[in-house]
Amino acid sequence: MKRIIAFLLSAIMVFGGTACGQRDTTDKPENFVLVKGGTFLMGSPEDEAWRSDDETQHTVTVSDFYMSRYELTQAEYEKVTGNNPSSFSGADLPVENISWLEAVAYCNARSEQEGLTAVYTIDGENVSWNRSADGYRLPTEAEWEYACRAGTTTPFYMEVSPSADEANYYGHYPYMIEENYFSQGDLEVQPGEYRQTTVSVGSFEANPLGLYDMHGNVGEWTWDAYGAYGTEEQTDPTGSATGTRRVYRGGGWNDFAKNMRSAYRAMMDQDKGSASIGIRLARNAVAGSGSVAGSSAQTGGNTGAGNVLIAYFSWGGNTQGVAQEIQSQTGADLFEITLVEPYSSDYNTVLDEAQRDQNEQARPELSEHVENMDQYDTILLGYPNWWASIPTPIASFLEEYDFSGKTIIPFCSHGGGRFGQSLTAIAKLAPDATMGEGLSIHYSGGSTLGDDVAAWLENNGITAD
Repeated sequence: MKRIIAFLLSAIMVFGGTACGQRDTTDKPENFVLVKGGTFLMGSPEDEAWRSDDETQHTVTVSDFYMSRYELTQAEYEKVTGNNPSSFSGADLPVENISWLEAVAYCNARSEQEGLTAVYTIDGENVSWNRSADGYRLPTEAEWEYACRAGTTTPFYMEVSPSADEANYYGHYPYMIEENYFSQGDLEVQPGEYRQTTVSVGSFEANPLGLYDMHGNVGEWTWDAYGAYGTEEQTDPTGSATGTRRVYRGGGWNDFAKNMRSAYRAMMDQDKGSASIGIRLARNAVAGSGSVAGSSAQTGGNTGAGNVLIAYFSWGGNTQGVAQEIQSQTGADLFEITLVEPYSSDYNTVLDEAQRDQNEQARPELSEHVENMDQYDTILLGYPNWWASIPTPIASFLEEYDFSGKTIIPFCSHGGGRFGQSLTAIAKLAPDATMGEGLSIHYSGGSTLGDDVAAWLENNGITAD
């Protein structure tokens, strides 16, 4: 029955009348879907497993718009810009390692090449959006979620959740694996392949609107600056009026399923890219009006300036080893984040404890404290990737101090998921800090650890001792 309802709703969304009586003004672009406007509940219900506090449900109406069936490919990006910064190489693979600023610049360049009106006015890091322009643009966060859901209200547009045969993600960790790691027979979707790379766009079945890879492969930049949702009804919202951390949606090849949910909100500084973030284009189907002012460049600490603190949480010793290598190269102060009630030393037990704390968004009490955080300008923050995010002791640490005007530079030890969604978690907990370029280390880092740390420190302007 859910499938039938979703199909009927999607048929209305694709073929039905235009929202609010507006008239189509743009010819349908090739390989784009006309998404008919409508009203939906944006965000997630409070009982949705692994929801975040920033997913407050509220009623949103969106107007008609066009959205590309596919994530933007490397061939398409290179044809317009003449370069390809992607970490994985392949003409039909999605372009990635693109910052939000590079994404809007691409939109303008392609619009101009095709004789369309450029959507964005770009002045350094300040970007404004002419809503009446007919050129290529990024979807808003509301448009993206509306299109992804395609009339559904479940965590994913699938009736259950995606398997590794239906989406490209960290397939060892399907939805609800955290609670069922030792009882996987109870899972609706079993663990599957982890490809550790992007795949050609359109490799899996499309959602009910004909959009491919809305869950997985690469996350997709949206226009919106990150901010809290309101509870009031909104029409064609465009995100926070301030801030330069931009929202991306959908999850990527190295994300757990919980972070591919239709409502999940990830974000990153607009001048940074990632091997798991790409672009899906949109265009107006009806002429908008007015302009959305761009956000001023974030003012914060100067990366690498002033006194440096290395603060880290380590369970198995890998993160501690990285922290000690950083300390040996910089001479910076070293602070270990420890708990009043430490986690178990047994691996299987700590898996349960870590997922429990994450699911409850717990804040375990810390046993040691930084005596004078005000003296530090830059914090090199280390942690293991636990369940695709930060361990909750890191959250306790971030909430204990005021990081306004400081720079946080993350380093992370992992078993294959790189940063997961830990950078988003840190940015949400320290919204007034500047984020430096992170370093992900596979387990203990091996023989290249010293060189990797040295290159990372140099990239962030940290002077060696």
